[in-house]
Amino acid sequence: MTPPSQPHWKAADYARDGAFVPRLGAAVLELLDPQSGEEILDVGCGDGALTAQIAAAGAKVLGIDPSAEMVAAARTRGLDVEQVGAAEMDYENRFNAAFSNAALHWIKDRDGAADAIYRALRPGARFVGEMGGMGNLAHLLGAIESEAEARGYAIGEGASNWYPSPAGLAAVYSRAGFVEIDAHLFDRPTPLDHGVEGWIRTFRSGWLDEIGMPEAERPDFTASVADRFGSDEADYVRLRFTMRKAD
Repeated sequence: MTPPSQPHWKAADYARDGAFVPRLGAAVLELLDPQSGEEILDVGCGDGALTAQIAAAGAKVLGIDPSAEMVAAARTRGLDVEQVGAAEMDYENRFNAAFSNAALHWIKDRDGAADAIYRALRPGARFVGEMGGMGNLAHLLGAIESEAEARGYAIGEGASNWYPSPAGLAAVYSRAGFVEIDAHLFDRPTPLDHGVEGWIRTFRSGWLDEIGMPEAERPDFTASVADRFGSDEADYVRLRFTMRKAD
């Protein structure tokens, strides 16, 4: 399934409605185990909340993100960040490790991103991360699509992103050359501090633009989705992985 349009990321909205994303990324950082002096690439760094924690460990970290507003927010933390998409970066044999949290499922050119991350790493370097996995947000996204259809919108490919199985992720990244790929799914029901309305505002604005929903309709739409879904706890399923570049 083709991922929906990127949201028009707004740093303030993300900090409010998506604060759980970096908060729940702490376990992935522990898996990365950044070391002082290492050069680390943060793929899809967003506003730099986790990038800053990598830097605090003494690593020399470079964050990349395609969103100008999120890059600007990350730079206010004093971080080294470049505005570029994962598939478009052109680093060669530069990094001791790569890290990514809640970003790979947004990337449309997944093969291009895998190839670019592989090229960026030094031989034997590790890639550690987490993303949405198979079944992620099935009920919430179903409520969004059902409400949109009920209002007469053609939903096309739907509101979902690329949420692969472990085998699906391994297929893409092994083609790029990665070895020792270990990936597993787990459920992580996640309370939404600002409800379904806040989640849609922050994470599905691009898709609502794509289907042509006027701004004036969106508050009523999001309220109706919240009624359909019936919960302020999102049905997240995460795919956590480690792999490395061949020696």
